[in-house]
Amino acid sequence: MRVESFALGPLQTNCYLLTVKDEETGKERGLIIDPGMNPKGLLKRIADTHIEAILLTHAHFDHMGGVDEVRKAAGCPVYIHDLEADWLKDAGKNGSMRWQEVTPPLTTDPAEYALDEGMTLTLLGEKFRVMHTPGHSPGSVSFLHGNDLFSGDVLFRLSVGRTDLPGSRERDLYDSIQGKLYKLPDEVKVYPGHGPRTTIGFEKANNPFTR
Repeated sequence: MRVESFALGPLQTNCYLLTVKDEETGKERGLIIDPGMNPKGLLKRIADTHIEAILLTHAHFDHMGGVDEVRKAAGCPVYIHDLEADWLKDAGKNGSMRWQEVTPPLTTDPAEYALDEGMTLTLLGEKFRVMHTPGHSPGSVSFLHGNDLFSGDVLFRLSVGRTDLPGSRERDLYDSIQGKLYKLPDEVKVYPGHGPRTTIGFEKANNPFTR
């Protein structure tokens, strides 16, 4: 499976495109994690790709700002944790009302599917484990595929997610990181919502917020 990243919108949110080639047809199939604002480059890239789903790690505006454009272009369903399902249609809850110097108020249609702890999604013929990792937001989730972890805004390289936003909770964030993510093998690669890739082992040894 190939992983490509796109830094989208004014906050340079990492959007991930995961693709495989269909063995029977030779055509490319894909899955998108966190389509942020201004997704023109992403839309151009997926013009000839069959997108099976959009997965959202959480519903802050910089992670869901491109959902409408991408969903309409790709004709695919959206998945989000139930605790933030209503954030997609509420500019106050998704933060876009608060940050109007960055974006106009953003809303989108409801997601088609709800996520929860322990679910296994079968997409692109592969298994993706859903880990509920609240703290940065109540419905934050991380997606684990083999040794690849898509952590949203929970864990970054040498940093962690903000907990000064409505619905965030510092204790929950550290419980999510130390009680769930740090239980994963050291070699697991972490693809965060912002900034460069890292690994679980590197963060356990070096992240100043969790040592």
